[in-house]
Amino acid sequence: MIKKMLSNVDASLLDVMKVINDNAMGISFIVDDTNRLCGVVTDGDIRRALLKDILLSEKIFSILKDDFTYGKINESHKSLISKISDRVKIIPLVNDKMEVVDYFEYRQNINFPIAIPNLNGNEFKYLIDAFLSSWISSSGEYITKFEEGFSSYVDSSFGVAVSNGTVALHLALVTLDVKEGDEVIIPDLTFSATINAVLHSKATPVIVDVEEESWCIDPVEIRKAITPRTKAIIPVHLYGQVCNMDEIMNIAKEYNLKVIEDCAQAHGSKYDNKKVGSFGDIGCFSFFGNKIITTGEGGMCVTQSKILDEKMRILRDHGMNKKRRYWNDVVGFNYRLTNLQASIGFAQLERIDEIHENRRKYEITYKKVLTKSNFKFQVDLEKRERVTWLVSALVSEETNRDEFISKLKDNGIDARPFFYPLSDMEIYKEYCNSSTPISHALSKRGLNLPTYESLKSKDEIEEVLKNVSK
Repeated sequence: MIKKMLSNVDASLLDVMKVINDNAMGISFIVDDTNRLCGVVTDGDIRRALLKDILLSEKIFSILKDDFTYGKINESHKSLISKISDRVKIIPLVNDKMEVVDYFEYRQNINFPIAIPNLNGNEFKYLIDAFLSSWISSSGEYITKFEEGFSSYVDSSFGVAVSNGTVALHLALVTLDVKEGDEVIIPDLTFSATINAVLHSKATPVIVDVEEESWCIDPVEIRKAITPRTKAIIPVHLYGQVCNMDEIMNIAKEYNLKVIEDCAQAHGSKYDNKKVGSFGDIGCFSFFGNKIITTGEGGMCVTQSKILDEKMRILRDHGMNKKRRYWNDVVGFNYRLTNLQASIGFAQLERIDEIHENRRKYEITYKKVLTKSNFKFQVDLEKRERVTWLVSALVSEETNRDEFISKLKDNGIDARPFFYPLSDMEIYKEYCNSSTPISHALSKRGLNLPTYESLKSKDEIEEVLKNVSK
């Protein structure tokens, strides 16, 4: 890790920013060619320099201060702690030749949030490029690059970038002419955005139960819920797992139903070696800050249909005619993504395979530490290739899930319970006409554990978990 903390004294401010972003520690130790410590720079130091009109191309030595804090490798623990303050959280450790050999960090309450976005690729480079181009709103080359790149990644022909995942679902519903009087079948175990989008389209949601093994919507329950008013199904690929798309698409074909895939938590998941989002009429993704790839806020609708692509673009852009500017053919929405956001998303997409690999390493770590008798992790099912969004597990029936989460939080780990069943909430319960025992059982026992793209905290979390789970 210490190598990721070092920057050469001749590096530019931009180069040092990349080092700080890569190590996710908020700091870099500045050294000369012999590894001799010359100073310490934080991300705050660079921000303050930019506010003073110092260019990113300037050498880092131009902002170094003489009064930086450091420690000796043989210094006592008590002495090193005395150098830590509200301003100084991490200090470099040097040998007798002033060469950096390690670092010291002390926090009374180490905290591991459920998710932290990592922007250590070309995110900053592309963001600056978009900023300097002056195309900072809803037009620009990065929107096109992101739409084309992401839709290709998920095996789809077209992609329409939007402002968030919820409006992606709403845009899909409106585009498919789902309206008042129509019914849309959804799972009970999902985030509220799924049902809210249906209600915003004036349609009636119909809540059904999920499968016990996959935790995703149960095709058997879908079939039971179909009526003459049923217009669409929204299968939710929950926590990176994949729905039974063969059965769902067969049902849709048999009853002439539309399929809108909710892929907010499953970028890159596959069914029968084909990416989720590419099966239904429209696939909807979220790029919120805790998602597999992020644009801060953002989303995308993908489709194989040129007709649906063109319709979504018109509806997304206020309903304006594409050939006659400021002429509206339909009542549309302002659901656009900005070029700035798309530049970050495009950079994230470049690293998505690495992101998946690192997230899966967290899952491997948790499985190694947490005993199989007390925890049941997501399973790998035939034809379904899930991804790790948040590491998700069920506690045993003998374990009090909420007490375990509290114990983790007392030790700095921000674990989260599964979603509440929609049918438990007063505002939604009228839309559930059948029992959903599996959704309720999973909701009571499920928890999500911190899962990051960066591997920075993996070993620390492992040590905490070893003590907590004894």
